[in-house]
Order: sequence, then structure tokens, then C-alpha cells
Amino acid sequence: MFLKVNTERCVGCQACLDSCPYDAIMMKDDVAVILETCQLCRACLSTCPEGAIQEIEEAGDLKGDAAPDAGSGVLIYAEQRHGTLAAVSMELLGAGRRLVEQVRQRRGQAATLSAVLIGGDSGLAEELGRFGADKVYHASGPLLDSFHDEAYSQILATAIQQAMPEIVLAGATAIGRSFIPRVAARLGTGLTADCTSLEMDEEGRNLLQVRPAWGGNIMASILTPHRRPQMATVRPRVMKALPRDENRRAEVFPLDGGKCRTRARVVDFVKEVSMKVNIAESDVIVAGGRGVGKEGFALLTELAELLNGTVGASRAAVDEGWIPYGHQVGQTGKTVCPKLYIACGISGAVQHLVGMQSSDTIVAINKNPDAPIFNVATYGIVGDVKEVVPMLIRKLKEARA
Repeated sequence: MFLKVNTERCVGCQACLDSCPYDAIMMKDDVAVILETCQLCRACLSTCPEGAIQEIEEAGDLKGDAAPDAGSGVLIYAEQRHGTLAAVSMELLGAGRRLVEQVRQRRGQAATLSAVLIGGDSGLAEELGRFGADKVYHASGPLLDSFHDEAYSQILATAIQQAMPEIVLAGATAIGRSFIPRVAARLGTGLTADCTSLEMDEEGRNLLQVRPAWGGNIMASILTPHRRPQMATVRPRVMKALPRDENRRAEVFPLDGGKCRTRARVVDFVKEVSMKVNIAESDVIVAGGRGVGKEGFALLTELAELLNGTVGASRAAVDEGWIPYGHQVGQTGKTVCPKLYIACGISGAVQHLVGMQSSDTIVAINKNPDAPIFNVATYGIVGDVKEVVPMLIRKLKEARA
């Protein structure tokens, strides 16, 4: 939807200029012009004495002003690095399959789950089929062995125009953040970044893209009702991958990756080697917050070692200098999805919850029975961390003995 001035009717009276609270109208050659800053408040519609300002419905093909019914199905970008599929690729397939089922149930329309793989070999394309993809568009070639944002954006945009999906998903990784905005710009559509939840609306037509906003103080639900495809990047470790099925197969379509025009070339790729902890890959995380205190992290480390896990922390504990940033869980830290997450002395601010609430089992220990962390916990223990954690350590040692 947008506003347009009928130049044949406009008499240049300038009544609309005074009515616009956003200064989104200007005069050009004695004719009113609606600027891009228009917020569609529609105040000018009733003000114009000649009825020269009109409300126009948006329509068109997939690129630009696409109608809400344009396209069908869900397409994900399957990220690979050095011949290995990124875990977020399988998580996106799980999320895509759930969205496809919601479209079928709410709209009564069958939809296809597709994936685009750039680089890698045919074995990776087949693996995507085992994790739920119905179709895989695969582009390969020497130029694509290493990530190149110009080449990747050209190929993905071409695949989207060929597959005509109504939803496109990618991981909010370093690669995804680098080139997915380019793809959205090429297609003339919107992009919601760093989503933590995805759902279809009640009619099964619009994607509800949920992400933290205003420093994580609110969770915003964003819609793209007038543009197709609806595009979003998804935070890793917040979606659930489907179980791998050896008998599941995908139809593979080759894409020509040799015709990309680029202004730069990758000379070398240097892999960083560091000893930083990677809590995102841990199956067990024992996390501490402000309620633990500096000395309390020694207890959490002992408990984590007994469980073959890793120590995590809230931002408050990191800001106090009790533990390095690499252990931070939450919106400004790592997003984790372990089998077991033990939250010790963490109140449960929304910034922390978005980084761990998809864990399989959450155990919360807090002396405040009204702490928000208990709202997402599988099991809750109301008590002092400095008393409860030593009891857990003692019991685990007894069990081992």
C-alpha cells in the first residue's frame, strides 16, 4: 500500500503540506509529490480538496512489489564451511519443515521445503535431504570453494527467483550477516535479522518474525505483508533440527556457479586457531549469575567437571569480571541449546532467556521464588546457590564412588 498524487487533478494548493505530520510531501513544478518518508498516516487524503491523493494497492511479481500470494514454500540457505555443513543449516530445515506444516494446516495448501547449497560436493546436497529438504539447489565451482559475498549473493538470488518461495531463511552467522542483506536488496524485499522465533499467522500467509529489540527489553513480532519473499536470518542454536533419516531423499538441481561477476577475489583463507571455550557446542552447561558471587564460580566449575560440562555466565557476572566474555550466554553473548542447562543465581532477564530457553532440560536454582527464570525452567529449586550446589556436588561424588 502507498500514496500517489494524480498530477492531472492536483492544483498546487499546498493544503496537503500543512496536513502531513512527517513532512513527507513537497511541491515540484507546482504539483505535490509524496516522498519515501511517508508513514501512511493518510492525513492528507481527507485534506486534499481535489481528491488528487490516492491510495494504491501494491502488486507485481516476486521482485519488488510482490503480491501477498506470490511464491510458495520455504527455502533455506544451507551454509557450509570447508566441505562441512554448519549446524544452523539443519536447524533451519527443522524450522522450515514446521512452517511448511503450518501452511498446510492453516491454509490447506501443500508447500515445498527447499535448500540452496553453494560450494561443497554432492554428498552435502544429499545430506540435506536426509535432514528434511525436498529439493536442493546446488552450485559448485572453484570460485565457490571459499566464501565470496558477491558471488554467493548472485547465486542465491538466482535460485530464489527460480524456486519462487514465499519464505527465505538463513543463519545469523558471520557469513549470513555478510551477504543475505545483499540478496534482499537484489530482490527488493525486506529482511528481519537475528530472529529467535518463527511462526505463521492464523491464516498461514504471513511469517511472524520474532526478535529482541530495544536492547533486548522487548520481543518484537515483525511482518512483511506486502513483499515477497519474506526473508529472515535466524540465530543459531535456537531452532530444533529434525532427526536424520537415512532413507529420506531430496531432488537435486544444479546451479551454474561459473558465470558470477565479481570485483574481488579470495587470495587466501587463514583459519584462526585459539583456545577460547566454545560453550555453544557443550551438551551440559552450568551457568552462574550475580547471585553466585565471584567465589561461587569455583563451585560451578567443580559441578561442571563432574557433569562433563562447561561453565556459562550471565552478562552481569561477566561485567563484574568474575569470568571471561567467552562464557557469556544471552543476547550479547552466545546462544546455546544444551541437553542440560543449570542456571545458578540467574534471575532470568529476557536478554539471558533468549540465549538459552531452547535447552532440552533447564534446572533453575534461585532463592527468589518469583524469579522469571522459573517460568522457563523444567525443574526449579528455591534456595541459596551456595548451599544447593555443594549438596549436588556431594551427591554426584557419592554416586560416582
